[in-house]
Amino acid sequence: MIQEQFEINTNTTLPSRINQVDWDDLPFGKVFSDHMLVMEYKNGAWQTPAIESFANLSMHPATSVLHYGQTIFEGLKANKTENGEILIFRPDMNAERFKESCDRMCMPQIPNELFVECVRKLVEVDRDWVPNKEGYSLYIRPYIMATDEYVGIKPSDNYKFIIFTCPVGAYYSKPVNVKIEEFYTRAAEGGVGRAKTAGNYAASLYPAKLANEQGFDQLLWTDGKTHQYIEESGTMNVMFIIDDILITPSEESDTILRGITKKSVIDLARSWGIKVEERKVSVQEIIDAIRDNKLQDAFGIGTAATIAPIAKIGFRDEIFELPPVEGRNISLRIKNSLDNIKQGKEPDTFGWCLKIK
Repeated sequence: MIQEQFEINTNTTLPSRINQVDWDDLPFGKVFSDHMLVMEYKNGAWQTPAIESFANLSMHPATSVLHYGQTIFEGLKANKTENGEILIFRPDMNAERFKESCDRMCMPQIPNELFVECVRKLVEVDRDWVPNKEGYSLYIRPYIMATDEYVGIKPSDNYKFIIFTCPVGAYYSKPVNVKIEEFYTRAAEGGVGRAKTAGNYAASLYPAKLANEQGFDQLLWTDGKTHQYIEESGTMNVMFIIDDILITPSEESDTILRGITKKSVIDLARSWGIKVEERKVSVQEIIDAIRDNKLQDAFGIGTAATIAPIAKIGFRDEIFELPPVEGRNISLRIKNSLDNIKQGKEPDTFGWCLKIK
């Protein structure tokens, strides 16, 4: 048991596959690094984690996660600086959100310090997989799944915690077109919207497919009760700029995931003196702002894309074109600053990055 010592066994035996990677053609989430970290939960405690060669998993047909969906995950990134240091962006916040997801999904927590150390050690082992190419990074995916070999609805007694990594390029290659969704619901009050659990994403696929068929890249999700208030953008948080004010839906509701990139954007904007409002954001307010030429910007924010500019918003039978992306000074400045902090090109005055030398 390692809650105190943070012992991590390392088993690196297979030859590296890194020379097989085409770094000029790197699709998001399809190329995987040499190793993964695995830690078992059994007999009421987390066991010693081990870093192993990346490999397929073997599972019993009755493994609980496959039938009852008891699983959560996180996503974070590492970047390489010009002098070869590696910076992992805000892993402490991922650790805290992971614990909150564990609680909601009735799973055993992993102490923040252990979570961060597992991430740090795996990235250190596979440090050569962190791209040094502009716009590229190492995506890190920690997750837990229930592993009881049992068909019965109850919290599992056994779990497996895994972290793997993959070098990635840009998530979106262009600004996105989104549709305001007024029928389907991402999350309802009292549900699992605040947990980063797989079922939330599975439920979003069908309405997103319908939107794709109508020419949209993603959805602007609205509240499950009235569909009058905007909550998230696809798999990301969302922000708007109206009259030079940065406006974003409040996370007071348990239907909205606590965004790490979102909080970073808010902290950065406030440090520059930009007014920020975290509150309910009605669909009507956004439509009125578009009609009155007051909506200066709209963008999704999340780990994968960082900033995803929204080009068009569809609402019922209308499609509204937003101002050209190249003229959106605030979101462009935010994206550039975040990218520079992650890559060590700008002072990390907030202390956000975990450094691996």
